Amino acid sequence: MEATTSLLDAAAVGDLVLLDPLNEESLLRTLQERFKRGDIYTYIGSVVISVNPYRSLPIYTPETVQEYHNCSFFAVKPHIYAIADDAYRSLRDQDRDQCILITGESGAGKTEASKLVMSYVAAVCSEGEEVDKVKEQLLQSNPVLEAFGNAKTIRNDNSSRFGKYMDLEFDFKGQPLGGVISNYLLEKSRIVRHVKGERNFHIFYQLLAGGSPQLLQQLKLRQDCRHYSYLNRESSGLPGVDDAANFHAMQDAMRIIGFSPAEVTALLQVTAVVLKLGNVKLNGSFQAGGMEACSIAEPQELQEICGLIGLDPSVLEKALCSRTVKARNEMVLTPLSVPQGYHSRDALAKNIYSRLFDWLVGRINTSIQVNPGKQRKVMGVLDIYGFEIFQDNSFEQFIINYCNEKLQQIFILMTLKEEQEEYVREGIKWTPVEFFDNTIICNLIENSKGGILAMLDEECLRPGVVNEDTFLTKLNQLFATHKHYESRETQNTRHIMDASLPPHCFRIHHYAGKVTYNVTGFIEKNNDLLFRDLSQAMWAAQHTLLHSLFPEGDPQKVSLKLPPTAGFQFKTSVATLMKNLYSKNPNYIRCIKPNETKSAMLFTPELVLAQVRYLGLMENVRVRRAGYAFRQLYGSFLERYKMLCPRTWPRWAGSEREGAELLLAELPYPPEELAFGHTKIFIRSPRTLFDMEKRRQDRVNQLVTLIQKMFRGWRCRTQYQLMRKSQILISAWFRGHAQKNKYKQMKRSALLIQAYARGWKVRRAYRKYFRSGAGARLANFIYRQLVQKFLVGLGRNLPSLSVMDKTWPPPPYKFLTNANQELRNIFDRWKCKKYREQLTPQRRALLQTKLCASELFKDKKTLYSKSLQQPFQGEYLGLTKNPKYQKLHAVAKDKLVMAETVRKVNRGNGKTVPRLLLLTTEHLILADPKAAQPKTVLSLSNIQSVSVTRFSDGFLALHLKETSTGGNKGDFLLISDHLIELLSRLHQTLMDTMAQALPLNITDRFSTHFQKGDVAVTVVESPQAGGTIPICRKRGSNKMEVLVH
Repeated sequence: MEATTSLLDAAAVGDLVLLDPLNEESLLRTLQERFKRGDIYTYIGSVVISVNPYRSLPIYTPETVQEYHNCSFFAVKPHIYAIADDAYRSLRDQDRDQCILITGESGAGKTEASKLVMSYVAAVCSEGEEVDKVKEQLLQSNPVLEAFGNAKTIRNDNSSRFGKYMDLEFDFKGQPLGGVISNYLLEKSRIVRHVKGERNFHIFYQLLAGGSPQLLQQLKLRQDCRHYSYLNRESSGLPGVDDAANFHAMQDAMRIIGFSPAEVTALLQVTAVVLKLGNVKLNGSFQAGGMEACSIAEPQELQEICGLIGLDPSVLEKALCSRTVKARNEMVLTPLSVPQGYHSRDALAKNIYSRLFDWLVGRINTSIQVNPGKQRKVMGVLDIYGFEIFQDNSFEQFIINYCNEKLQQIFILMTLKEEQEEYVREGIKWTPVEFFDNTIICNLIENSKGGILAMLDEECLRPGVVNEDTFLTKLNQLFATHKHYESRETQNTRHIMDASLPPHCFRIHHYAGKVTYNVTGFIEKNNDLLFRDLSQAMWAAQHTLLHSLFPEGDPQKVSLKLPPTAGFQFKTSVATLMKNLYSKNPNYIRCIKPNETKSAMLFTPELVLAQVRYLGLMENVRVRRAGYAFRQLYGSFLERYKMLCPRTWPRWAGSEREGAELLLAELPYPPEELAFGHTKIFIRSPRTLFDMEKRRQDRVNQLVTLIQKMFRGWRCRTQYQLMRKSQILISAWFRGHAQKNKYKQMKRSALLIQAYARGWKVRRAYRKYFRSGAGARLANFIYRQLVQKFLVGLGRNLPSLSVMDKTWPPPPYKFLTNANQELRNIFDRWKCKKYREQLTPQRRALLQTKLCASELFKDKKTLYSKSLQQPFQGEYLGLTKNPKYQKLHAVAKDKLVMAETVRKVNRGNGKTVPRLLLLTTEHLILADPKAAQPKTVLSLSNIQSVSVTRFSDGFLALHLKETSTGGNKGDFLLISDHLIELLSRLHQTLMDTMAQALPLNITDRFSTHFQKGDVAVTVVESPQAGGTIPICRKRGSNKMEVLVH
């Protein structure tokens, strides 16, 4: 076992063998502390204790599998994977058959533990197509068996209601070949009754919830669970369980195992028959002789059952309602009363389901079993009921507790055997261990001549009146002096008064505690008889599977021999199981339920303590630590504790045993605390081990401090040396760089001095050859040459004559910048002059109008930017082409400036009407578009001003002088699509004819003069108005609102 630093924490020790002191309180406290920390697994030597956390924990990941794979059992934290890996490696490498015994009461997590063991073994096995197929079949047997053998109980939502032993078979390489499953004592009484708050077997609810409508119709089932008597007519809801999904998972698992569709259908049909049998109702009656009889109350249910199994309804009704008795070589048909009929019906349902479950296990074995003749290694996994003590204990609890007594017996004997073998291997003297030997209890139950089971079988076979009272009387006589048996009668004999032991009960002092059994029902449950009429009826069915389940129903093979009792069968199965377990190396997983409410991470000490006693954990620890509590290989021991001795630290060159002996000789431990085996060191007391761990921890702290000191010193020295080396290198490079820069500066200075000196000498030598004005002339000559070159180059690279072309070559010299800009301005003005000379009179007039529009509206009215791209046409009506407008054309004559269609705003209500507008050099004419007749003729001299908005609309107000004769009704409000052009031309016409500019107001508020008075016009920007067409609304008698966009 690998000792760890956690051993110093005695309240959370990983191996209970090392507890000191050892008592129930310290053991319970250790389990509780580890459970609170999330450590649900604890060791007792090589035994694993598992406390159910009732929630998922992140300790079963693929990474965890790899952590425990091929790892020493005690080198890692306690885990179920450790025992699975140890068993698998022993089987693979040492060729030793293994068995893993998983025990614990309902809800302790036995089924989940067996799944984890199988999944781990499957994960670490080698891979391959055939190997993967075998592994998948072995794993998929679980959901099938859980569906038919598990049920929801008060203690557990997925309680196994049968014992299961699976032999996993491997080849010499450790690859899985297949397996064999054995089942024990299915709780078939659950078929016909279960207490409130529990459920029947899962398969019934899964079938009803997950079966398709077609399947349920084929099986003649309804989806509502409340319709069925065997389901207590209760709702099937179970929090956190999806019965439909589980049903589909079970179907997939059966397909993977190798079930054919026909077999699956037959299996579900028989399941449906069992469920429907509970709905068969009976009516009571009396025959002519006064004998009570019964009959089927509703034939419909019986007919549907017979339709599923291919049987005449009258045959099944006869078998359910009567019984054939042989008297004086004659067969007499005896009617059954209603209670007897219901008992017969329930017995049939229990037998069908029990035999169906046996067939299911056999069918799975057919798929996963290994071909005969192959050499194989075996790992057995036993998942069976734990010790049970209820308020009312009956035959089932008696059988279960008998099995647990046998398992406890093999557990103690195998543990002692293992301990003794290890002592012998290591050459250590074996000291006999005192322990409670439960063989006396096993003999009390199973003795073939005078055991309780033998007495029960004898009572069942005895002729005459047989009941539980005679059975209890016989037990009281036989075991009157037995110290592990007591009843009310034996207590009276011993003059003991115990009110807790009622009549019709006996009590056995099991290894786990005293259990009181009520003998009521012992005889019936042990007989487990089915009337021959029912067997023959089932054999007569056309349904192949159901027919095969009742071979004794064949009339040609009628046997007068009574079938073996349930107790005898279970005793034989247990004996076979024990023989199988004795032939293998055992590994133990003890499962504990921490609370009754299935709450996550809740630990109830009283409940756990009871299970600790049931499982015999204290006895296990005492046996395991008998003599020496701790043992370890010399190599591992020396590797862990060698720092405690200066002569073994840091390296030991001698043998491992000599090193261990030398190390322990340096420590103050008495010789009787130690024993030296051939390969292992043995330490008697946990206190000695804890003291060694304390010394080791102190020494480790010293070594860590020393290592830290040495490391810090090394790191500082290394850093200093690196910094010094870097400083030397930087200094060398810097000095070199400084000298190079100094040399370059000196070289530049020398060259400059040399240049000045040479120039001075040359100027001095040649000064006599130059005239006084030579320098200025030379400069002027160079200046003129540069200017000439610039002008010639500019003449060759002039831009195009397009007025839109703004390009111009840059000046080649800075002193020509001003001249170059002036030449550019001259060239631009010349281009514009040339462009104007090319214009036609019409084009010139149009551009002048555009210029006028720019002066009037640019940056003042939003509509102006939209008019830039629109050509000003002037005449938009086609007066010369449309004969309708000849009169208007005649009125305008040759004085027409612009003609277009406008909308005149009604002064009274703001509505608009179309009008033709003609602008001449003298008048502004508004005409009716339909009649083409002038309606209003205004002289231009009568126009006082014009008001427009600043938005992109065509609204304008034409203000007239008060002396105007044409506008006697007041100012005009107009809407024009060519507002910019109209006002620009009006402005030009006034300037040409009257030398007077157009008074133009661009505003959002102005006043107009109408015949009835002045009206204030307010312009409002609104999304209701679209485009250039505003909306005019009259607001009272003297207000108008114009909505523009």
